[in-house]
Amino acid sequence: MKRLNALSRREREMMDIVYSMGQASAAEVRDTMQDPPSYSAVRATLRILEGKGLLRHAFDGKRYVYAPRVTRDKALQGALEHLVNTFFEGSAMNAVMTLLEQPGVEISKDEYQRMAELIARARREGR
Repeated sequence: MKRLNALSRREREMMDIVYSMGQASAAEVRDTMQDPPSYSAVRATLRILEGKGLLRHAFDGKRYVYAPRVTRDKALQGALEHLVNTFFEGSAMNAVMTLLEQPGVEISKDEYQRMAELIARARREGR
């Protein structure tokens, strides 16, 4: 199954719509898109996403309704893994440090506490 990192901008947009709706027809996807292509282009792209193993369809009367084949969490994990490997040489630390050093990034006390807990757990687990 292809990962979300191999998708075009339009494919990603359509996957985001299907994820947010849970399931959607081509017309519903098109109606939700910003600056949508033709209806036939949306249908074709949904078929491509199905061919890549990211969507499945079911019949609802005469129309296809598309739903994700993988959970959003699993898809996000794959995309994050690709990002870290591609831009940060596989280093989680480099990725986190880059995020923390971005101007304007605000982190709440609760978020700092959650990060500290995750770091402590990773240490205990030897990661």
